[in-house]
Amino acid sequence: MSVNPVREVRTTCPYCGVGCGVLVGVGPHAQVSVRGDPEHPANFGRLCSKGAALAETLDEDNRLLRPRIDGAQVPWEHALDHVAAQFNRIIEQQGPGAVAFYVSGQLLTEDYYVANKLIKGYIGTANIDTNSRLCMSSAVAGYKRAFGSDTVPCCYEDLERAKLIVLVGSNTAWCHPVLFQRIRKARELHPDMQVVVIDPRQTPSCDIADLHLPLAPGSDTDLFNGLLLYLHQHGETHEQFVAGCTQGVDQALAQARLSGADTATVAMRCGLDEQQVLEFYRLFARTERVVSVFSQGVNQSSYGTDKVNSVINCHLLTGRIGRPGMGPFSLTGQPNAMGGREVGGLANQLAAHMEIAEPSHRQRVQRFWGSPRIAEREGLKALDMFRAIEAGQVKAVWIMATNPAVSLPDSHRVRRALAACELVVVSDCIERTDTNQYAHVLLPAQSWGEKEGTVTNSERRISRQRAFLPALGEARPDWWIISQVAQRMGYKDAFNYRDSAEVWREHAALSGFENEGQRDFDISALAALSDSDYAGLQPVQWPLSSLDGGTQRLFGDGRFFTPERKARFIGVGTHRPANRVSTDFPLVLNTGRVRDHWHTMTRTGKSPRLSGHVVEPYAEIHPRDAAAAGIQAQDLVEVTSRWGRLIVRAQPSPAQRAGSLFIPMHWNQQFSSGPGVGCLVNPATDPVSGQPEFKHTPVKLSLYTPAWHGFVLSRRRLDLRHLRYWACARAEGLWRYEIAGDETPSDWNTQARQWLGGGGEKVEWMEYRDAAAGRYRAVRLLAGGLESCLFIGPQASLPARDWLVKMFNQSQIDDAERASLLSGKPAPGSKDAGRIVCACFGVGVNTLRDAIQSQGLRSAEEIGQCLKAGTNCGSCVPELKLLLKENQAAETVAGVPAGSGVAVS
Repeated sequence: MSVNPVREVRTTCPYCGVGCGVLVGVGPHAQVSVRGDPEHPANFGRLCSKGAALAETLDEDNRLLRPRIDGAQVPWEHALDHVAAQFNRIIEQQGPGAVAFYVSGQLLTEDYYVANKLIKGYIGTANIDTNSRLCMSSAVAGYKRAFGSDTVPCCYEDLERAKLIVLVGSNTAWCHPVLFQRIRKARELHPDMQVVVIDPRQTPSCDIADLHLPLAPGSDTDLFNGLLLYLHQHGETHEQFVAGCTQGVDQALAQARLSGADTATVAMRCGLDEQQVLEFYRLFARTERVVSVFSQGVNQSSYGTDKVNSVINCHLLTGRIGRPGMGPFSLTGQPNAMGGREVGGLANQLAAHMEIAEPSHRQRVQRFWGSPRIAEREGLKALDMFRAIEAGQVKAVWIMATNPAVSLPDSHRVRRALAACELVVVSDCIERTDTNQYAHVLLPAQSWGEKEGTVTNSERRISRQRAFLPALGEARPDWWIISQVAQRMGYKDAFNYRDSAEVWREHAALSGFENEGQRDFDISALAALSDSDYAGLQPVQWPLSSLDGGTQRLFGDGRFFTPERKARFIGVGTHRPANRVSTDFPLVLNTGRVRDHWHTMTRTGKSPRLSGHVVEPYAEIHPRDAAAAGIQAQDLVEVTSRWGRLIVRAQPSPAQRAGSLFIPMHWNQQFSSGPGVGCLVNPATDPVSGQPEFKHTPVKLSLYTPAWHGFVLSRRRLDLRHLRYWACARAEGLWRYEIAGDETPSDWNTQARQWLGGGGEKVEWMEYRDAAAGRYRAVRLLAGGLESCLFIGPQASLPARDWLVKMFNQSQIDDAERASLLSGKPAPGSKDAGRIVCACFGVGVNTLRDAIQSQGLRSAEEIGQCLKAGTNCGSCVPELKLLLKENQAAETVAGVPAGSGVAVS
């Protein structure tokens, strides 16, 4: 959106854990524009496609604007009194353990702090857990086992100072795009930098890889145990560091030997060529500055903590930690997953990185809070919490800023639990979600752009989120909602906060309370910030015990936070997933993100340009597995596990490892006929971290053959929930639906009018039917302009959609265009841009192919100069390169001279 801003506000992006700075321009009529903040040290002005589209997500559509009890709007006073009274009643009758909070990395630190204080220090139970349990709790547990604290030792600058970057289970190109661009740029400036990608899939991150190891799912510990032994055997042990700063190395090496970590065995277990394994080991051994970046592919496992420690062990053995350009670096998935860790948002933590299991920590926190009680044992972790709700042990749950009915594994069980729960309270900014349909009480929370507070990114950098719009409706800050309930529960003095700055000062003061350098998290230098200083707080990294600008990296002095002040090697054995493939379920399901969507699409689903790249849920399948099941591209397939089944679109791809398939996490019953991939996912958890196994669920695959396939384009959102398969996405000013059904209507005309709407004075209908071929098309015109259209056929191959979308922009449709609508082909002279490839600039695949052929473009840089594609966030660059390769291959087959500009069909 082009805006002449009256004012510009510095804030922070609400998406991933990179924590990019954003400059928001606000125009005279609350028009908003967004650009990257060139002064923010996380992104230096860069934004990914999601961040660049933030202005498109701020409308009132689907906003929760007023409190509701059992569906009826009520005043705030009534809602708050009701929640407090019901919590007090259940606690009095059943005890504190009968209530639970399930919170989110979308909360600001101040919100998180107040929620944690209420439930652990005043209600007296640790039954608070967070959706961050699903993404980074194994990293937390691994760091704590190795370092004695949940300390990320690295900073983003290390990615630019490294000579070797190992991306382990991290599709950085799509999940942390701005960091990927920083790596790409560093690699261009320093040609001796090398990148290794370790991932079963050939993801877009492989675009910059010197080596890709497509290891068998779940074999990470074998690979890194082998690396540990290789480093030891080849004299790469940093003897002085290991002897003076660590403990347990002999046990870790012995465990690796016991597990059989010679390179031949490792290669066999990992499904790799032995020379690939040796190439990686030699590269790691001879490179001093190594950063190992790990994310969900490591964490989301039933033994994710051991995976984390197997990586850390290799850095400890070589002393590659605490110095520039080296270290084990966890990238978090959410904007404030780190802030949640700082305030104790996990069920097994106390605030300020203190431990529930440690009596002195419990006493210290209780003294600081002056609270009547303190939780004495760890609470229920995410999956255990919902099992306890289903069993009736937890009677009341307060869900904040998250959608567990979609995001948790075995989601059918989660839905059963919520349906049976005595009291479900949800505070959210969104009205319609899969979770909210189970809520007895809905409390409207403020959204990004309305909230004031802080977030902490993956490099421990605290940044401000600032309000630039007035709150819609009666939305309130989360910290305020929690505080008001706490006051009504009888804790007025402890929760009588005036604003988020006051909460911040208390949080910062607790971090330094009786600390004396014994705990890693210390921001006590910020405990006395004035309101104006808090308002103007600049990005800063912790620890920050004095106003010295913060700390880039930790452990450079060789001192850790274990009782002995030494790091610990953790012996790691060979692991295999909790549930193995079998003849009944022969394939491994892996889940994750797509490039332009976020979580359950409540925000990104509003943006047409973010919805244009991937418009429906899909299963990426290796061509061999697809052929074995008789499946072709664009077929619908049914994926079944022991926990559920789901229909999605087939996407055969050699980038997928044979024997595995990938389904993205974002879709749910607000955007599709299915409840989301969570209904399939194995609910096994890591015994240390409690993190679920999202990367290894045994499944089977079968072709789903509907009676018909179709699509609808409509200016209005339609109700097609009765169909066996549907998926919807935003387009330019309209909704796009992909549909399929099990039964063919006896009269398509009647059915079409039922779906699209009837006639009227200004309504015209046009139809085409070929009963013998099973084809039907209907066009609904309103006042001469295109209002909606329906295309039906016997196969998934239907006319292209994108040129039809463009026709909705015309106020009048002439006779030639009407004919082209029913024929399903663009009118002469018009072009179909095709599926969006570059979301930042709206460049379609057909536009790109035409330019590559007609202008002889030979590189992504030339495409950027011609069409701007790939020149903003760069996330589409791997796809641009694939299009170039396709064209070069076609030229070779056709015998056309390279770069001649001759079109190849």
